[in-house]
Amino acid sequence: MALNPKLLNDGEVVVVSTRTHAKALLVPLLALVLLLAAGLAIQLLVGQEVVTRIGWVAVVVLAGRWVLWPFLEWLMGAYAFTNRRLITRTGVLVRRGHDIPLSRISDIEIELHLNDRLLGCGTLVISDASTHGRVVLPDIPRVEETKRRVHQLLHDQATEASSRHEGI
Repeated sequence: MALNPKLLNDGEVVVVSTRTHAKALLVPLLALVLLLAAGLAIQLLVGQEVVTRIGWVAVVVLAGRWVLWPFLEWLMGAYAFTNRRLITRTGVLVRRGHDIPLSRISDIEIELHLNDRLLGCGTLVISDASTHGRVVLPDIPRVEETKRRVHQLLHDQATEASSRHEGI
């Protein structure tokens, strides 16, 4: 996964690591097909060399915006749950992220639309005790399995904290 190991503290272990489901690439793929079809249509129907070159330059520029950029955003996004916290990193040129300690997570919910169920993904919504309140992780593959694993992490952490408290 694309999570940089330098983000982890000593003794911290990645338990769940994922990125947005590949369904995020369906619209860019469709855009690529349509752009290539438009470029070929211009080349075959117009027949003038200058217009054809301008058409292909436009196809390349639009492909960069509608195909390459969404692919880079998908590729650079990473979500990970460690044994201590949730780490999110998104963005290509400007990186954004959240780090939420597991102890601050108060609720986990999932949203599964019909197309999500067909593709095996869903949205994971993490609620915490901060002023931001929620972190939405869209289109997580195998979202129900991820939710179960995070619940197990939270349970393990609560059990560990309880045993430390009793030992005092």
